[in-house]
Amino acid sequence: MAVLGIVFGLVESSSAGWGSPRVTGALVLGAVALLAFLGWEHRSPAPMLPLRFFRNRGFNAINGVSLLMYFGMFGSIFLVTQYVQTVQGASPLGAGLRLLAWTGMTLIAAPIGGVLSDRIGGRPIVLTGMVLQAAGLVVIALTVTESSGFLTLLPAFVLNGLGMGLYFGPAANLALGAVRRSEEGIASGVNNTIRELGGVFGVAVLSAVFAARGGYESGHAFVTGMRAAVWLGAAAVAVAAVWSLWLAGRAPGADTDPGPADADAKSSGGAPTTPDPAAAVPVHSPGPAAQPPVGLRG
Repeated sequence: MAVLGIVFGLVESSSAGWGSPRVTGALVLGAVALLAFLGWEHRSPAPMLPLRFFRNRGFNAINGVSLLMYFGMFGSIFLVTQYVQTVQGASPLGAGLRLLAWTGMTLIAAPIGGVLSDRIGGRPIVLTGMVLQAAGLVVIALTVTESSGFLTLLPAFVLNGLGMGLYFGPAANLALGAVRRSEEGIASGVNNTIRELGGVFGVAVLSAVFAARGGYESGHAFVTGMRAAVWLGAAAVAVAAVWSLWLAGRAPGADTDPGPADADAKSSGGAPTTPDPAAAVPVHSPGPAAQPPVGLRG
């Protein structure tokens, strides 16, 4: 209900206007439903979404980065796909083939990002991915025109694909590594939901910006609206790049199966406890001195 109200209000705002009772009512209904859900989860003895997850800096960071990345990238992809067909005149199949330069680079970069994150930690990999994606969207906003060909946009497609792949590789490990092993399923669900919400809000908001600044009347109108929307998407991904500096690092060779004490420390944002090696050494009191057999005594 919360997501439905907010998304409906954002989508309808471009045609009905922000002051429309329909738009205002939907946004208020969505906000009230969201607050009610959070209040219920806060008081529930067995919440579907443990709010204490969000007291962990690393968990907050990866979910914030995911939200903004999906907002900026998928809102922009929604318009770029239409640009290739509407302005460049490509068929749906032709548009898909052109965008393989984007998605194909994602398939190549994702496993590389996963391997590198295991060695040096996920933070620098995700940061690099966000910077590449922001740069790719800036290139699109600067170079797109009514007569732009595929080769004009190819560098931006490659940058965006590489950046997305570097994000996808370590993102799941960063989200799951911030909680207890027994709660990884919940953390995964939260991260996936936040990513999908980012995509929904990105398409809704960037489409509203596109409609306010341009339209489908002509190629010039489409490019004008698309350029404004893609700039907003680039700004969102740039903020995600800054937010990624707060991601938790991971030392090479770190234990991936923390004990209960370390898991509790992770969930509360604290440092894991290290047992005292001396405490693990059993101390025995000396017994009576050994006596030789009776027959050998002098």
